[in-house]
This record gives sequence, C-alpha cells and structure tokens, in this order.
Amino acid sequence: MITKVLSVGGSIIAPSEPDVKFLADFSNMICQWLEKNPDARLILVAGGGAPARVYQNAYRSVASSFTDAQKKACAFADEDATNYACDWIGITATRLNAQILKTVFGPLCKQDVVIDPTAVNDFTGRILVAAGWKPGFSTDNDAVLLAERFNADTVVNLSNIEKVYTDDPRKNPDAKPIDTISWAEFRKMVGDEWVPGKNCPFDPIASKKASELGLTVICAAGKNIENIRAILDGSDYIGSTIK
Repeated sequence: MITKVLSVGGSIIAPSEPDVKFLADFSNMICQWLEKNPDARLILVAGGGAPARVYQNAYRSVASSFTDAQKKACAFADEDATNYACDWIGITATRLNAQILKTVFGPLCKQDVVIDPTAVNDFTGRILVAAGWKPGFSTDNDAVLLAERFNADTVVNLSNIEKVYTDDPRKNPDAKPIDTISWAEFRKMVGDEWVPGKNCPFDPIASKKASELGLTVICAAGKNIENIRAILDGSDYIGSTIK
C-alpha cells in the first residue's frame, strides 16, 4: 500500500471561517483520486493557521496588559510560559480544523482524529486525519512523524503560498521563487527555533527531522486543486521541492 502525506494548512481549511468551497472541491478530488488508485491511502494533517494566530495574538495582548504581580500570579512570568500557552491554543485550533476535515470524507476515514503521531499503530481506512500533538513544534512535525511511521517518502505541505521564496516577497521585491532547494540551504533560511505562530514554509523542528530521515517535502498552494492532483499523480507541478 502506497502512503502519501498531505499537511493541509489551517489558513486553507478555515482562513476566517471554514472554506466550504475548498472543502467540497478538495474532498471531491481526493475521493476521485483514491478511486483511481486503489493501492493508495492518504494521511491528512490539519494546521491551525489564521484562527490559531488570532487567538494567540489575543492571549499575548492580554498578557502584555497585566501588571508584574498579575503576570506572576497567572504564570506569565517569562516568554517560555507564554509560548507554551500559545502552542496549546494553536494545537486546539488544529484539532477543530482536523475534525471538519475528517467529517467531509465520511466512511473513507474510519478512525478518530490522531492527536499523537507516535501512538497510532494502525491505519484501517483509506484516509487518516491528524491534528496537533504537543507544544514545541507545529503540525508540520506531526506530518513528518506520520510519514516516518507509515513509510511515506514525501510530505506535501499545502499553504497559502505557491512556492518558497528566498525572502518574504511582501517585504523584499527582489525575493526570488525557489523550485528546488537542499535541506542544508533551506534550514539556513528558517533557522532552528520554533515560536508559536511563526509563519514559515516548513517549521524548523520538522525541517530538522525531515532532513535526518531523508524525506522530500513539496511546498505548494493549497487552493490549486488540479495542482494537488498533479503532485499526487507524480506529474509536473507548481511548487518548491526540498530534499
């Protein structure tokens, strides 16, 4: 059985509210693809995306308004405690997004949403849906761990960007799109530190693990349904390949 892993960004599933058109188009394409590929199965890992960041930013605003005495009483004493709390807020958002992703596939997804990628021992349907696990990294890392667990050699990272750039194109007009990049060069770009809500193509902790495992990661636009189909088919696609 061939296993493919798709990390589906929360900003694709629910940019401000659940994107009904995307969910319908995505599920329709996936169902058709599975019907044509009876020897394949898919793991879908839901991110928190914009909803997670909205609540994380709200929390940080509340924490910043407290007096020193209030911060101490409410465990806001240091940045580590704040980041830990923000991680859990983000994880909760991923679990809500994962649940709606699971529901649109009905009986194709027989198991409950996976919240610990190291504890799942079987894969009984055609689709397995996973969400955030614990603080310290994003769901990108959960996708990598599930790829390792079920012997997938590639993780497809679907977000609101079409390709990885040399820099943030919104801030740097000279930023260039990247078609292929090595793990060594990519890790220089994203660094080694994870901060909750960090906006990067693939999180630093996941990048380190994927590099160690020799995984390929493809970063592509999540709303381009036909392009996702092309990636699953092994055809030419628009995106950035990290390997």
